[in-house]
Amino acid sequence: MAKKVLDSGWLAARSTEVSLTGVQLTTTHPPSGPTTPWMEASVPGTVLGTLVKSKAVPDPFYGLNNEAIIDIADSGREYYTFWFFTTFDYSLSANQHVDLNFRAINYSAEVYLNGHKQTLPKGMFRRHTLDITDILNPSGNNLLAVLVYPPDHPGTIPEEGGQGGDHEIGKDVATQYVEGWDWMCPIRDRNTGIWDEVSITATGPVKIIDPHLVSTFFDEFKRSYLHTTVELQNKSSWVAECTVTLQVTTELEENICLVEHFQNSDLTIPAKSGIEYTLPPLFFYKPNLWWPNGMGKQSLYNVEISVDVKGFGESDSWSHYFGFRKIESTIDSTTGGRLFKVNGQPVFIRGGNWILSDGLLRLTKKRYMVDIKFHADMNFNMLRCWGGGLAERPDFYHYCDIYGLLVWQEFWITGDVDGRGIPISNINGPLDHDLFLLCARDTIKLLRNHASLALWVGGNEQVPPYDINTALKSYLKLHPLFTNENITDSTDPSKYMDGTRAYVQGSMWDGFADGKGNFTDGPYEIQNSEDFFKDSFYKYGFNPEVGSVGVPVAATIRATMPPEGWSIPIFKKKSNGYVEETPNPIWEYHKYIPYSKPGKVHDQILMYGYPKNLDDFCEKAQLVNYVQYRALLEGWTSRMWTKYTGVLIWKTQNPWTGLRGQFYDHLHDQTAGFYGCRSAAEPVHVQLNLATYFIEVVNTTADELTDMAVEISVWDLDGACPYYKVTDKMSVPPKKVKKIIEMIYPKSKNAKPVYFVLLKLFRASDMAIVSRNFYWLHLSGEDYTLLEEYRKKKVSLKITSDVLISGSTYEIKMCLENSSTNSTTKTLDLKTFDKDESNMYNSRSTQLAENFEKLKRKPSAWTRFFGGDFVSSNPNYVKRCEINGTHSGVAFFLHISVHGGEKYHQVNNGYVDTRILPVHYSENYFSLVPGEKVNVNLSFEVPDGVVPQVLLTGWNYSESHRVL
Repeated sequence: MAKKVLDSGWLAARSTEVSLTGVQLTTTHPPSGPTTPWMEASVPGTVLGTLVKSKAVPDPFYGLNNEAIIDIADSGREYYTFWFFTTFDYSLSANQHVDLNFRAINYSAEVYLNGHKQTLPKGMFRRHTLDITDILNPSGNNLLAVLVYPPDHPGTIPEEGGQGGDHEIGKDVATQYVEGWDWMCPIRDRNTGIWDEVSITATGPVKIIDPHLVSTFFDEFKRSYLHTTVELQNKSSWVAECTVTLQVTTELEENICLVEHFQNSDLTIPAKSGIEYTLPPLFFYKPNLWWPNGMGKQSLYNVEISVDVKGFGESDSWSHYFGFRKIESTIDSTTGGRLFKVNGQPVFIRGGNWILSDGLLRLTKKRYMVDIKFHADMNFNMLRCWGGGLAERPDFYHYCDIYGLLVWQEFWITGDVDGRGIPISNINGPLDHDLFLLCARDTIKLLRNHASLALWVGGNEQVPPYDINTALKSYLKLHPLFTNENITDSTDPSKYMDGTRAYVQGSMWDGFADGKGNFTDGPYEIQNSEDFFKDSFYKYGFNPEVGSVGVPVAATIRATMPPEGWSIPIFKKKSNGYVEETPNPIWEYHKYIPYSKPGKVHDQILMYGYPKNLDDFCEKAQLVNYVQYRALLEGWTSRMWTKYTGVLIWKTQNPWTGLRGQFYDHLHDQTAGFYGCRSAAEPVHVQLNLATYFIEVVNTTADELTDMAVEISVWDLDGACPYYKVTDKMSVPPKKVKKIIEMIYPKSKNAKPVYFVLLKLFRASDMAIVSRNFYWLHLSGEDYTLLEEYRKKKVSLKITSDVLISGSTYEIKMCLENSSTNSTTKTLDLKTFDKDESNMYNSRSTQLAENFEKLKRKPSAWTRFFGGDFVSSNPNYVKRCEINGTHSGVAFFLHISVHGGEKYHQVNNGYVDTRILPVHYSENYFSLVPGEKVNVNLSFEVPDGVVPQVLLTGWNYSESHRVL
């Protein structure tokens, strides 16, 4: 199939400002360019995204700008009804059939091509295909205009805000967050636009439609079959004699593929008709399996289907990267939580809730790749696509396939909007149930071949109306090969609409929360870290939503808010001794969650001392972010399989510049909570139970850990090591948490009020560190204010860096050493800790290092960089940097960032932001004890002509130090 994507050269104009008809626009009076009322448009994208791009409205996510943009409730739907126009070249060949495809629009549209009109009916989550064979211009120059209408029921935004505004949007089959939520501002155009891919596809007389691929397994996954069913449509006026070819290949190494299977099948298709054809199953012996993140490789096969027509040749082709894997989902008898198994292995779920990448639907492949890789880097294994957001796009799922993120996909129902909110409304869901089900069927067919898709769910905190729920259960009925029932069904599993993954009617039903639909998810605010480890914290086996704080770094606050938004919250002490925070109006608008909960949690920022300014506040917030989210995941993991089967954090990121529930901000800079999660969710992990002070070793893998030991060292603020111990060698069974030893230092007579604890799980045979975990703690009744004085104790560091450059991509291997020493301290000579290399159960764990070595073997592709000068490649050269200090002790809470130097800066309302984003770090916000070394890998892209600088800051490094 020949495909041309129409993603550039678009213009847009408000419909009320265009006097011409669609016929005139696409025949005699096309727009000549971006002159009033026309402007350059974002396609895929939305009307509001186009207005922002053309600077017709201010950036709604900056400061309080959104309040200056007229809402559709006040302007009327006509204000956000827009024309989109483009041209494309296409010359028709003999016997070709050409389609114009819209993968999604919101909400309905009229399409004009070369003076011919067609209609795109309502529904945000449906594909549209128009046969344009007979209306293409013989000259090859084609004019396309699309008049896009907003949702029918955009609703109004109550003065007090609320979950989903006045809930009117729930009458349509559309995304519901657009009326605003407690984490999101209202989207003024309700995401009106051509928001997904537009393309031109050409085929011969026979077209391939929606193939369905299914893998089945026997003999403990030794034998596997690939089942394939495909729809074939004969557009011609004669009987088509066809040969369908199925080819399966796997990549051995870069640009070298092995053909695993090649199969031809002959068939005949009557004129002007379509058939569903099931190919003979293909047999595989021990195929490479696809595993979730942290459990093994994400093996993907390229499945290609083509159809040749006698007398024409190849008529159409289709390909997809497919993972052989089996997903099971049942209710666990021990915990009552939902239990997921992949390829027969139970998966302890640690992941997050996902709304969407960007509130203006600026959804690029590059942004999706960064988003999904960030989640994989946090060692997460599941994302829940929340019901008030999107049916996520194929690009999202593609990267989840690559990085091993299981996906729970909900349909477009939320309790707040559909019958359980305040006020109660839309009890029967959307007005048009048939439209909802049409969109559901189309979404299932669009996404079902992705290995990462693990679960379908009817709605968020609500079940769909009875008829919709009944239909979804029917559509998503499991084939007997994917159930535990002893039922014989000779139907090929690929003939089912899905048949391979479970459907659950709502996010708090059937193994989630209390399983009965009561509001038993949450909480959503700051917690005492030790509470996460207590049995009383959460009663049920799988929590689909638990959230907390999420303030970003100070640079992001300054880049996304005017100076009046740079003031920190006012701290007011109440009569009960607790502190109440009052944020400035801009933070309030951006949905700030306080770092205190009067009556339950003392202000966690003030535990480190009163913040002096925005920088101080945000740095202390990062300390809290790290501790809070590491404790959340460690607390859940501590009761793996005995009390819990999984947890999903609310949320992992924001689709705008929000100030709550995020591990990286909208600009793609990580918070310290990102690295707290990355530590806690390691497949093999050593941790301190903050409720019992017992050290635990977590083994989520299918392999027994043998020949293991734990090194425990305590460090005080004077640089001394008052407690040191190495445990006996041990084994840790697979899928188990093992309690090792109590950390008794806090009970000792001379215990210091504030101290550091470093845990290292290592393999005794070769002294290789498998897991490393660093804590800062205080005695009961104390706080962390002594750390304020510790800021003055600068510790010497040595940094060695290798930089490889391939085009605009930089890959840096950096070794940081705390070069201070203490003669009274004796520790084991363990190997330098490398977060990537230690994570042996993550298929991407060594990817950066492998890329580094691959580039290194190609001298023409890389150079080394020293202090701003490029030098030809030489493996004997290294960049060394030293930061001199006067004290011996812990180099605390080190933070690496990448900047563009003097020639690179982005200015927003006068603030200069020099950061290069995104950057992938194997470790950040880390600490080093005396004599310790840690390897950190960085990967990022730079704009043309920009020479990056790497800066290091830290708790006891008041100034930024350029280390590269």
